[in-house]
Amino acid sequence: MTIPKLTITTPIEVIEHYLKNTMIEHLGIRLTAFGEGWVEATMPVDHRTSRPGGLLHGGANLALAETIAGFGSMLTLDVQEYDIRGIQVSASHTGKGDGNVVYARAEVLHLGKRTHVWNVDIRSESGKLLSTARVTNMIVKRNEK
Repeated sequence: MTIPKLTITTPIEVIEHYLKNTMIEHLGIRLTAFGEGWVEATMPVDHRTSRPGGLLHGGANLALAETIAGFGSMLTLDVQEYDIRGIQVSASHTGKGDGNVVYARAEVLHLGKRTHVWNVDIRSESGKLLSTARVTNMIVKRNEK
């Protein structure tokens, strides 16, 4: 499936169409808002995203962070010409969740020709910081020789 060029004016419903049958859909990640240099999303805390005992799994937080940072990079490029690849994710988990949903916000730190760097904070329903992540995306020209 070819993804069309995305911009900050692309309706979320159009974007959600391309998330069907992916890990993003399986984890219940929902893009909620985005603009120039930022992306916001939610993810449920349920059987798909928790570890034994019911606590939110740190790996689910990493998947959320890489997802919205990757999407943020996609908004800045022509995805027919460039491919975005997450090459590094580093996070510090600072607390446990206190609800049924977590909220994430990614903000761009660097938009280079070959790399993009994003900071992603993930918070509980009460606003408590649960994880803070740094995501580096590699930008690759499609069909580059």
